[in-house]
Amino acid sequence: MVYLDNNATTPLDPLVIEKMNWFLKEHFANPSSLYPIGRQVKELITEAREQLASAIGAHRSEIIFTGSGTEADNFAIIGVLDAIPERRQFITSAIEHPAVIETARYLERKGYLVHYLPVDQFGLIDLDYLKSVLTENTALVSVMLANNEIGTIQSLEEVVKTAHSHGVLVHTDAVQAFGKMEVNVDKLGVDLLTVSSHKIYGPKGIGALYLRKGTPIVPFIHGGHQEYGLRAGTENTIGIIGFGEAVRIMKDRWKKDKERLEKLADKLKTGLEKKIPSLKFNGHPEKRIKTTVNFAFPGLEAEAILLALATKEIYVSTGSACSEESEEASHVLLAIGLKPEIARSAIRMSLGRFNTEEDVDIVLSEMPGIVQRLREISPLDPEA
Repeated sequence: MVYLDNNATTPLDPLVIEKMNWFLKEHFANPSSLYPIGRQVKELITEAREQLASAIGAHRSEIIFTGSGTEADNFAIIGVLDAIPERRQFITSAIEHPAVIETARYLERKGYLVHYLPVDQFGLIDLDYLKSVLTENTALVSVMLANNEIGTIQSLEEVVKTAHSHGVLVHTDAVQAFGKMEVNVDKLGVDLLTVSSHKIYGPKGIGALYLRKGTPIVPFIHGGHQEYGLRAGTENTIGIIGFGEAVRIMKDRWKKDKERLEKLADKLKTGLEKKIPSLKFNGHPEKRIKTTVNFAFPGLEAEAILLALATKEIYVSTGSACSEESEEASHVLLAIGLKPEIARSAIRMSLGRFNTEEDVDIVLSEMPGIVQRLREISPLDPEA
């Protein structure tokens, strides 16, 4: 099996499995209980919180565990806007993850004015447009750090500088950036930041929101006093422990992983460009997460390529796993100027910790023939 969909989810690291198995065998108590076995679980949660805080340059009191990256995005956006009800404007980009885009659409239905920042052909937002729409009525700007489909990295420091000069808070969805590049909340200057466990070889069902001290926010899950009173409900203890261990491992090896995987990704990209005619690469040539490789195959449907590769046990995707079932063309690829028929031909390959050079060699061996056979039976012209 060749798994090249690590942007959708990553396999559990064996050390994470080991830590989670130990926890399941040794601990079961509720962390809110005052007796010793409950306090032991609470201490382990605190240890995981400190691991994550350390990884992004925050204090542990600024880390709120959530049920997913999507929940953290929703909490950040809706929570801040509810805390500043007099401000009725929200700004985001046209290429955000569905967790942000759909929240923006929800806000529009609630009567908020939402601006979607346009992007250029590489996926970089228009900073001049941002400056033109910021007003005293703007509550929050949310711009992702690295795009999940094409890997483009935004100049977030410039976004923060511009927004803060108008007294506006900034949130970033850093789910695809975390573990692949340096993510430091003070260097970025953001007020809120979202990360997720299952993108860094941890378990699914656990994410986190960084909330800078003093940032106004209103909880939208009400109940007990867990997570500093900001996210009620008994903690997902096994998920938190796994997340903490995944972060610990990531801190030790992300730079080594990055160097190795970028070389493999470059081999994959250049190899496909040499072997397959009429490809269109999507994303910034340099300013991107280079382990994300997105190509359009004019004249073909991406789903046909994906299914043909799956018969060879090569697994890739057509974009965000959260919108994979939609028949619509990717909103990200449309936003960078691709025609719908070209956008529907795009495949995303994303490398991860457990990929090898042999994986890349297999793809370079199998994929050209698959594309050629599909083009021979396609009625569409790849040069059109």
